[in-house]
Amino acid sequence: MRLTFYSLFVLLLLSSCSGNTKRVLVIAKGSIHINADTITLKDGGGTNEMPTDFTNEPKTLRLILKKDDGNVTIDIDSDGDGYFLLNGKNDTIIGSFQKYGVPSDTYTTVSQDALKRAIDSLQLLVQNKNVSPANRNYFILPYQAAKITNNLDAFMVTPYHRMTSIEKIGDKDPEVYRFWSIKEIRETIEKLKAMTVSKD
Repeated sequence: MRLTFYSLFVLLLLSSCSGNTKRVLVIAKGSIHINADTITLKDGGGTNEMPTDFTNEPKTLRLILKKDDGNVTIDIDSDGDGYFLLNGKNDTIIGSFQKYGVPSDTYTTVSQDALKRAIDSLQLLVQNKNVSPANRNYFILPYQAAKITNNLDAFMVTPYHRMTSIEKIGDKDPEVYRFWSIKEIRETIEKLKAMTVSKD
């Protein structure tokens, strides 16, 4: 098949414009300002978030995180599309893939064994054990970034949000990742421990 100059140009244009978006969700305490590859944080109240897209960037996107106490360089390294979370908080963020759906009208009884499994799982997360992209769970230290998914339409539920359901669009379940501060996880562990029944 012979390609005309015009058809070759269109193919090159399409290949250069697709599959090369790095979406970065910045989470920080206080205000966030993004200008090109520089992210400026100003300490303040509350946890805030700001997503931004970087398109047609090289494989490694270098971001400068400007903080009140100094600057940090963060490399976003990925081929093709990718959705990243950048932790701009001075606190570890822990997260995982979650199955979200319409809230049930019925109450579910949780067994003691299920409680203990949940506690064990959360304790492993806090210790950064059994954490990997394959398991779809994440342990993100302060001022670091992690790739969460290739899906730019995924939902990210950030720390201190109370969202429990997301409406399904069509027949496909939404791809949802829920994140907590390490403090929230530790508080949850203590609440679950209080619900367990001693064998004595």
